[in-house]
Amino acid sequence: MDFDIRHLVTPYKLGDAVLTGSGKPGSADEKAVDCPLPFEHNGKFYMTYIGFDGIGYQTMLATSPDLVHWEKLGTILPRGCNQDWDKVGMACTTLLMENDLFGPRRLKKVNGKYWMMYHSYPGEGYETGSAEIGLAWTEDENLLHWEFSQKPVYSYRDGAAFERGGLYKSWLIEQNGIFYMFYNAKNIVEGAWLEQTGMATSLDMFHWKREESNPVLPVTEGAWDSIFASDPVVMYDSVKEQWVMYYYGLGNLSACNSLALSDDLVHWKKYPLPILTIGGHGTVDSTYAHKPGVIYHDGILYQFYCACRPSRPDDPTNNNGEFRCISVARSKPW
Repeated sequence: MDFDIRHLVTPYKLGDAVLTGSGKPGSADEKAVDCPLPFEHNGKFYMTYIGFDGIGYQTMLATSPDLVHWEKLGTILPRGCNQDWDKVGMACTTLLMENDLFGPRRLKKVNGKYWMMYHSYPGEGYETGSAEIGLAWTEDENLLHWEFSQKPVYSYRDGAAFERGGLYKSWLIEQNGIFYMFYNAKNIVEGAWLEQTGMATSLDMFHWKREESNPVLPVTEGAWDSIFASDPVVMYDSVKEQWVMYYYGLGNLSACNSLALSDDLVHWKKYPLPILTIGGHGTVDSTYAHKPGVIYHDGILYQFYCACRPSRPDDPTNNNGEFRCISVARSKPW
């Protein structure tokens, strides 16, 4: 496996937010927005993203004509809409889609329904407690109304040591009749934990078997991702006929994005350096440039990401001194 990744990188940053929180008291995105997930649906561009209001995460939906200008459509996973285990908030980070990175990022139906996975933390506050993963589905072409599993479909409770502190973002794909779920998890609940990425397989999305070699994407000691190797986004690179996982790392640098390559979805080889790094002082991503969301359109690869910097008085949101928004970089100059 070579590391010719020129077709996979997005060196040209827009340099500004494409989506911010509202700052409106009581709104789902009062404090911040996070975790962009761009896709195509019925001839339009959409993005699910997470809103934070100081209590917990809720999932929101936006649409765009050009992948730059976004219109918010509302909250699709509001607080308290399902069961007690996920009543604080529901954070969608994956929808079942077509796998080809260089094809349309269209949603894929199974049994006549669209599918998503989400995670939920049990306590109020910022990612408080150990999260578990749930499953949701809809036949609504507007993607506004969802049905849910009554309990988590994947939990840290019966997991390996690397995930016993709780689960984070999941990523769902289907290949040759098998569903694969990638997810990052932490080894302890509090303190200086490690976040690493595991994988599980399923025939129905409700019952999962963990990969024996987990974590499939571990941290690398002494490297830029020695603490976190997180937030996997897995697609098929049809140019090189290989799988690519975009992810973010944290270690001896700030939180940045990079990628890993695989021939079989189990064994992954990391690119040794970040491919999207933080900006300089005063830029929209001077603190973090992380949590990738990738889409290809009209010959251009776009990488959305969560951009963070210290807050300013004129920002629409302020989350404990941080301005957290969604920005984008792409493969061609703007």
